[in-house]
Order: sequence, then structure tokens, then C-alpha cells
Amino acid sequence: MLTLDDFYKDGDDPTLPSVDLAGGAPIVDWDSPASWRADDALAAIEQLCATGSADVPAYDISLSRRTGHHVLDLHGSSCFVAEGIFAQEVVADCRRRGLLADAVCLTQHPVVTFVRRLSRDLREHRKPPGVLVRRGLHLLREQRRVVAHAEALRCRVLHPDRAYTEIRALVGSG
Repeated sequence: MLTLDDFYKDGDDPTLPSVDLAGGAPIVDWDSPASWRADDALAAIEQLCATGSADVPAYDISLSRRTGHHVLDLHGSSCFVAEGIFAQEVVADCRRRGLLADAVCLTQHPVVTFVRRLSRDLREHRKPPGVLVRRGLHLLREQRRVVAHAEALRCRVLHPDRAYTEIRALVGSG
């Protein structure tokens, strides 16, 4: 699996966008595609499809920076999953280049997503708790818009259980 969140910009990058959330000072808008290196992610996808391996970054969200890199090797598989909040942003380029088997946006009820995201982010100490709650509430309100954006970029919207079944079938046929 290619983790597209590993292509975030470092936290001290001057080009990072900010967002003003209620209850505190503006913070980096990690949910904006401008906080991410789409060209690097697309190059890694292209390399994986062409050669079956790619050198990819390792990113620590709690530190807001790349901490190294590793080689992702497909071990002969003809398919892989590229997942992350900005996956929809590379769908059109991947489709044009013949690199796309499918494009799926996973969605659940916004409250379920909020609870799962907040639990994960607190468990992994991704950011200070107050920031995580403010950001989580903001994303709870934005979820329908985010899903509509992914759908507009030609991603199929599926519940995680349905997506898992379909991806298993795709991998089994490849």
C-alpha cells in the first residue's frame, strides 16, 4: 500500500496554507491539497506501475516532517492501493496515464468518521488534543463537501465494507 499522506510538506514549509478554526489561533490546513506534494506522489505512483518498486518518503504527522524514506516493493503484484486524504487529487492524471484500476472514496456517517479520526489522532499523538478536537469538528462539518469533491473528480463513493469486497475481487483477478 502506498500511503499518500507521506507526501505532506514539512511543517516549516513557507508555502503551507492555514485555516482559522473556532477556538484558537490559525493552524496549518493539513486538509488542503496545497499542504501536499502531488507531483512527488504522482511520480511514485508512476514508478511503482512501471517498475514495481519506488523509493517513498516516511512522514511523521506528529512531527510534521519527513523522517526518512523506504523502498516500497510490489513483489510482482499488478495492483496496489494508494490511500490518503488527497488520493482524489491524482485520479485524473493517473487515469490519463493509464495507471488507474479504480478510484474509490470511502465514506461513513460523519459522526462515525469524526469519532474514528479523533480516536486515532489522539492515540497516535498526531497534534495537541485541542487542535485535534477543533480540526475534527471542522472536518465533521466539511465531510459531505469533501465526498462531493471526490465524486466530482470521478471517484466512486463506497462504504468501507463494499470497497473491501470490490478491492479483494480486483486483486484476485489481477
